Amino acid sequence: MTHFLSTDENPDGYKLEDILSSVRQDIMAPPGKIAGDKRPEARQVLANNMHILQKLIKCIDLAENSTQILDRSFGQRGDEPHVGAA
Repeated sequence: MTHFLSTDENPDGYKLEDILSSVRQDIMAPPGKIAGDKRPEARQVLANNMHILQKLIKCIDLAENSTQILDRSFGQRGDEPHVGAA
């Protein structure tokens, strides 16, 4: 059973794109002390975060696309049938 995603067993779960968007928002939040830090370690962490953000954006787009396909093809959650329904 999934802990976070919406399923038949977990109807109060989240869409994948919503979880990824929350993570993206956390990464984009002002990094505080690290933002003005000129040390190589701080700069590397900021650079890593930028790479992660780029990948998250692509993942969010893919997840949104999947949701659109599922909604269009099988109905929104609560409608019948949806993927995996027998």
